Amino acid sequence: MGRAPASDYPGGSKKRVTKAGAAVRSGTEDLDDLIVINVWRAAHKPVLNTFQAILRNRTRGTDVVVAQRHKRKRTIFGKLLRFPGMELARMDDVAGCRLIFPTISDLYEFRDRLHLAKFNHKRKNEVDKYDYIKCPKSTGYRGIHDVYEYDVQSESGVGSKGLLIELQYRTSVQHAWATAVEVIGFITSSQPKFQEGDQRYENAMLFASEIIARAHEGTHGFLPSMEDEDVLQSFVNLDHELGLMNLLRSLNAADADVSANRNVILIFSDKDELETRSFASATEALRVLFELEQSNPGKDIVLVRGDTTDDVRIAFRNYFSDAREFIHLVESGCEKLAGHRILHMSDGAKTDFGDEDWMP
Repeated sequence: MGRAPASDYPGGSKKRVTKAGAAVRSGTEDLDDLIVINVWRAAHKPVLNTFQAILRNRTRGTDVVVAQRHKRKRTIFGKLLRFPGMELARMDDVAGCRLIFPTISDLYEFRDRLHLAKFNHKRKNEVDKYDYIKCPKSTGYRGIHDVYEYDVQSESGVGSKGLLIELQYRTSVQHAWATAVEVIGFITSSQPKFQEGDQRYENAMLFASEIIARAHEGTHGFLPSMEDEDVLQSFVNLDHELGLMNLLRSLNAADADVSANRNVILIFSDKDELETRSFASATEALRVLFELEQSNPGKDIVLVRGDTTDDVRIAFRNYFSDAREFIHLVESGCEKLAGHRILHMSDGAKTDFGDEDWMP
């Protein structure tokens, strides 16, 4: 049986990890390549643990939700295929911590303080490089990302030194939108997050993002010059074609057993059913994760961690097909911008915006 080369760097070297990623991209990966990738992925565990501890200490006593996750193997492989020039060893979001804030001002205040923190982990990006609140993506995505390089001085941690982690900052409003985008990817054949499939879903979510930003956060998304009336009409027209809001309303949040053990493996079957397994030990959870990925190549499997059961459910709401908050935000946002209720869409009826119906 093959094994990863002995070296301080997990998987042997950055060159070896990148070579394994290139083999995956070309469809020529062998057992040695997969072992190298798993060793490299597993080495991110202490990085996640360190940053989660830092973030929890700094958010203690606040309403900020903190959670962490290992990027799914299928998602890593999919990203390699979408970005032919990407080197696996340079992929910066294999380990990720997500922070969810009540407001935009809370988000920026926390991030500014973190940037001044005295630790050796180095932020790799300029302040505004991944600020998708100031400059939203064309998909409608809003939030901020920072990438840090892990630094450790202990002999036991030397194998993780230099690995990257992504910190993702969102408000609860922005998170509800992003959750709905991923839910659409689960329940339809389109992936608006990756701009794949029926573009109408992507466009509908772009207009929904604009509605939510204007109505609930007093700002704008990717379409700042578009009139409120045009944004609302465009969304309602697309919803009429797609039945999007009714589709999301029909979902029931998965009644999964997410225990307070905090290390939770989420397993998605081909029938979009969700199975969960909980572990007290992060090491044991990671071992089982790799075993499940090996024996279930057709399933999406992800390991997540939160401080409480509610943290897991909130931070990874997309995995539980829960779009209720998004539905509420869009419906109330439309009503706020229009000056009256316009989303009477349970019957799929198209709404008409006459002058007499518009905001006074």
